[in-house]
Amino acid sequence: MAWRAWGATVAVVLAAGLAGGCGTLREREDQVRDAAALFEDALAAGAYDHGCAVLAPPTVAELEQSAEAPCAQALGEESLPRGGAVRRTDVYGNQARAVLSGDTLFLSRFGGGWKVVAAGCAPRPPEPYQCQVKGG
Repeated sequence: MAWRAWGATVAVVLAAGLAGGCGTLREREDQVRDAAALFEDALAAGAYDHGCAVLAPPTVAELEQSAEAPCAQALGEESLPRGGAVRRTDVYGNQARAVLSGDTLFLSRFGGGWKVVAAGCAPRPPEPYQCQVKGG
């Protein structure tokens, strides 16, 4: 009986910890907005190495493989549209979309925070977005 009570207590504590670790929707939206702005600021400044630091690992790998060059060089050669200010964020669990004035970014949450998985994305209704930079 003691094991059953202990197991229930552990389950409640884990559930509370997982829910608390995710943050509120507002906190996640702010984190997505910050990551998107950081990526856009890096591109605007020509600091492509800083932009690569905000990209998701699979996106970095795909970019480097496609360009046969280091991430910073490959990102600089992409000629991504000027994103401008973040106008809206949509967060769904560990996935998010950041709609900027001139671009749309898709992000995922990793151990180190929110990372850009796709950039230079344009809508193509009724088809999915077409993204210039994306992970494999």
